[in-house]
Amino acid sequence: MLKLRKILLVEDNQNDVELTLTALDEQNLANRVIVANDGVEALEYLMYEGEHKNRAKENPAVILLDIKMPRMDGIEVLQQIKNNPELKTIPVVMLTSSREEPDLKKCYEIGVNAYVVKPVNFKDFFTAIKQIGVFWALINELPNEGGSGYE
Repeated sequence: MLKLRKILLVEDNQNDVELTLTALDEQNLANRVIVANDGVEALEYLMYEGEHKNRAKENPAVILLDIKMPRMDGIEVLQQIKNNPELKTIPVVMLTSSREEPDLKKCYEIGVNAYVVKPVNFKDFFTAIKQIGVFWALINELPNEGGSGYE
């Protein structure tokens, strides 16, 4: 049986967290969604630190990452992920309200897989999240865990 990898949602806005979780649920994705409320929590999860030190040794199918967050912003998190040999193959989708060209350019220079501006319209937001979830969690192929350095 195919084991579904988790989705890591890194978002500090609780309304956006709830909308994202609802949209993914409506799409009937069976992937478990882990929520980190800022960049520090996300890195603790990815690096098996703090409350995540005993979690299963597997990387998420995709990271949905906001930019503007307290403690550590999404661009810094992206930089740390892409500089880490054990994490750099995880697809990262910036899911942000930032339309700032410097943010967009910087994310692609670092190695983001996709940059999606959160639609303001509720229905459009739902549609975007559903499409992102299906593509990155179900359609996209990832390397086998045994060959990627995080056994």
